[in-house]
Order: sequence, then C-alpha cells, then structure tokens
Amino acid sequence: MSSIDTPDRTRPQHDTDGETGADRALLTVRDLRVRYRNAGRLFEAVAGVDLTVQAGETLGLVGESGCGKSTVARAVARLESSISGRIEFDGEDVARLRGKALDPYRRRVGMVFQDPIASLNPRRRIRDIIATPLELAGDTDRARIADRVGELADQVGLRTALLDRRPHELSGGQCQRVSIARALARVPDLLLCDEIVSALDVSVQAQVLNLLLDIRDRRHLAMLFISHDLSVVRHVSDRVAVMYLGRLCEEAPVDDLYAAPAHPYTRALLASVPGRGANTQGHGLLTGELPSPIEPPGGCRFRTRCPLARERCAVEEPQPVQVRPHHRVACHFPLGTQIDAERVSREAVGS
Repeated sequence: MSSIDTPDRTRPQHDTDGETGADRALLTVRDLRVRYRNAGRLFEAVAGVDLTVQAGETLGLVGESGCGKSTVARAVARLESSISGRIEFDGEDVARLRGKALDPYRRRVGMVFQDPIASLNPRRRIRDIIATPLELAGDTDRARIADRVGELADQVGLRTALLDRRPHELSGGQCQRVSIARALARVPDLLLCDEIVSALDVSVQAQVLNLLLDIRDRRHLAMLFISHDLSVVRHVSDRVAVMYLGRLCEEAPVDDLYAAPAHPYTRALLASVPGRGANTQGHGLLTGELPSPIEPPGGCRFRTRCPLARERCAVEEPQPVQVRPHHRVACHFPLGTQIDAERVSREAVGS
C-alpha cells in the first residue's frame, strides 16, 4: 500500500523502559511459546517472543506469511490453548486463566480479523452482530443495546439503513467497519488488529485505517497491529517489532527502524517496499523460501537466507541486544553498529 493519505498527527514517543503516567505497560508478553503437533511431532510456531504494548500505544508486528505473527495475536486473545510463558495485562498474568475467569480480560480486549466478511455471521443482521458482545456481557436492556449499537455504527461511519442488512449485502470495507464496531462494543483498552486491511482495495484501506486512527486517538486505545505491509505499519505504529520464523529479530521506534534497520531481514523487507529500492550496499530483496517452522534452522533462523551469515550464525542463536536507545536486535552482526564495522573491516582484509 503506497498511497495512504497520512493525517498530520503528533504522537508522543513512548519510553519502553518506563511505566509511569500514560506510558505504563498495559500488555507485557514474556517468553511466549505456542506449540502445535504435526504428524506426531511437536513444534513451536511461536518460540519465545517478548513484547510490550503501553497504554495508548500502537505496536506494529510485521513479517512474512507463516512467521507466527497472527498466532501471537491469537495467543494474546487467549484463542490458543497450547501456550506457555507470561501474558500480563495490567499486571495480571492472564495466560493462567481459564473459563469464566477470562471474561473480565476479554471485555478489555477487542479483536478485528483479516477477512471482513468471513468473520461475520452471514445469517444475522448487522445490528445483531454489533450487539452480540453486549448481550454476552449480560446486558438485557433492549433499548439500551439499540442505542449503543446506533452509537457504534455512527462512530465507524455506518449508515443506519445498513443495520438491517446482512454481511453479504455490504462491501468489504463496510463489513470491516462492522467488525471494528463489534470489537469496540465493550470499550476495550487494547485492540488486536490482524491484517485488517489486506483484503481491501487501496482506497478503502486508507479510509479504514484513518477511521481506526481517529478512534484510537479519541479513546486512547492501545493496539497490536499485525500486517505484512510495511507501508501500512509505518502509517499507524509508534514502535515496530519484526518477526521471523517464530522469533522477534528486531524492535524499535518506527522512525528509527525505517531509517536505520539493524537486522538484515528488516533491511530486506524494507527493500521490497515500492519506492524504497534495493539496499545501497547491494543487498536487495529476500531470496529463497521461508523454512518450515517444523524444522527451523539451527543457530540464527534467518541464516539460510542472509547474505551476511557466518559460521557463528550456524552454531549460536543470537540474543537481543540494544544497539540504540529503545532499539533491540537479535543478530550477531547488527547493521550500522561497531560490530558490523569490524566485520566489514575483517572481510576487507581477508579479500
């Protein structure tokens, strides 16, 4: 997506090490692992992810299809059962909760899915779809529910006449507005957005994103925004986390990450964005296929596609290190750092 009409917004930079005032950590994920069984073998689709989303902040989560980013969102929403690690929300570890004990948490977390039509019940009217979370919360006052549905429809730009229609009678963009209204029904503090504009036309994408940004700013919503489209992520995010084959490889404030990526994978992703072109050092688009998460490479998982891979990368898994303020990368030779400069110098001598 390359033609979003970006509104002039001034949003504060969040201190990811602090938890004071508006910058308190709302969601903290530590060593999150999600396991599946395939042909009798257990493998990790998410293999030890750490991330934090502060109140009112948008964290963008990017990566290729199959890297595990949607699985992270489903785990945070507690739609995945085979998880380990900590998922702290407002200081409480919700990863340990089960059944009705999860209800208070789910009232504070809304989710918008990728397919705007398939995520809606085709047999129900739009007004009933939006009302569902209110009914599940135990509200039985029909007049109050009807008023609330009308308010939500107005907030997301849905005409009243559409409320008596069914999903197949609406466009994709209108269905995604319905999904957003439904997610906002119980006034959540955190919104999980999983590829919510990838199925929409570019012009409709811009409308939906700008609507979402307006709602976020008015309500001081926190968002975990998942997308493979780096142009979209830059448009909406305060910080960006880059995911590859079940692990995070880089995390930084949005401007820092796009101006000076420190991981070769991030640089390759950015090189694929229309208008940016290939990297000036000659390393352009990604080559090769994403390895299977069932049998990931040893050491650095990106090494099989990395033009800078060395022997150390095959035997030692890189751990996250801070290369700039609030900028962390899991790479043995992070780009644009002293370690990278020393590597280049050694290679020049060796040649």
